Amino acid sequence: MSQPTSTSQWQLPAIVSGLRSAREQWRTRNGRSSGEQGGRELPSREAIGQVFEQLCGALFPMRLGPVDLREESEDFYVGHTLDTALTSLLTQARLELRYAARHDNADVAASDARALSVIQHFAAALPHLRVLLDTDVLAAYHGDPAARSVDEVLLCYPGILAIIHHRLAHHLYRAGLPLLARIGSELAHSATGIDIHPGAQIGPGFFIDHGTGVVIGETAIIGERVRIYQAVTLGAKRFPADESGTLHKGQPRHPIVEDDVVIYAGATILGRITIGQGSTIGGNVWLTRSVPAQSNITQANLQLDCQDKH
Repeated sequence: MSQPTSTSQWQLPAIVSGLRSAREQWRTRNGRSSGEQGGRELPSREAIGQVFEQLCGALFPMRLGPVDLREESEDFYVGHTLDTALTSLLTQARLELRYAARHDNADVAASDARALSVIQHFAAALPHLRVLLDTDVLAAYHGDPAARSVDEVLLCYPGILAIIHHRLAHHLYRAGLPLLARIGSELAHSATGIDIHPGAQIGPGFFIDHGTGVVIGETAIIGERVRIYQAVTLGAKRFPADESGTLHKGQPRHPIVEDDVVIYAGATILGRITIGQGSTIGGNVWLTRSVPAQSNITQANLQLDCQDKH
């Protein structure tokens, strides 16, 4: 007996038809089109992944670039790679801004000019971002006695990959490309287990040691020379909503961490509170109130503080 074809075996025509119907119903309910002339409506995660990988190589060519690269051809490689990456990024930026313009009933044509301007400014900022990232690499090297070289830090440490992605994504976020920024951040999140929202403001010399399970929220503000360890959360204490139950967006709701703060593994810091300059927050601390500069917060002294209040 002959084997059934794959189409008859899986009844694919009926399944394809059912999926088309489900897509059309969803688009109708949500007022969505199928894109310009039937093309892609939203940016591509795969394309953004390639762009960020190329940008990492252009920023650190002899460490994150191709294996056969030589110093005498660095500039050629960087120029060629940036041309490719920025051109692709421009295409993705146009998709995001066109999408936003259509849903805001704005001028779609004007969004293309805005996309070009945004990516031009992003390109011009890359030298500054490289200098800023150098402070993060040095902070990791000086902050970890197990690090034998800055090269090891750059090649091996997940916190460095996460902060490279964040520095790039944060610029895109502030420039009005939140979806591209979020995709870039989530790619690093998937690879490292470190979840930094692209809206978070982070000063120079930032070091995440080990890293897995770190969460830094959208409105967090982190000062200079801050060091945090794995499983630290800088999160929101509550999520205000309107009468219909819709969450308010964009309100400051995450901690402010001032300069030279160290936060040890497993600490959870919630709400719009301030951790004063030079403070140390111990492991597994649960903190929902501000602390002054030079504080040393541990589980033990928090428990004593609670007992004194009662």
